[in-house]
Amino acid sequence: MEELAHFLALETRVWDALVTGDAATDRALLAPEFLGVYSTGFATRDTHCGQLAEGPTVAQYQLGQARLMPLGPGRVLLAYRAEFTRVGGSRPEAMYVSSIWEARGDQWLNIFSQDSMESDVAPV
Repeated sequence: MEELAHFLALETRVWDALVTGDAATDRALLAPEFLGVYSTGFATRDTHCGQLAEGPTVAQYQLGQARLMPLGPGRVLLAYRAEFTRVGGSRPEAMYVSSIWEARGDQWLNIFSQDSMESDVAPV
């Protein structure tokens, strides 16, 4: 469980950057070739960090139901459920997130992330 806590801490730093509007921290945690897959389309590192140009995008959040899956030496997939409220939003939202973290020298960088919004509709 120590490894899971390590990667949750890294992911929490990304979410904290969204709460504080800290684009520099967000950029430092994402690989140059980062790919995000979201309901709005694909995102690069610049796109992900660029959303913070006007300030914070998330008012509050909570991460839970985390799981860690090794993908080979120096690479892991972290999956979890996020509950959050957007800045200016009035109701909480929830989504499932999968993030791939890769070791680069003495640091870990997020190379891929995909979000799936939680729905009230049961899967078929």
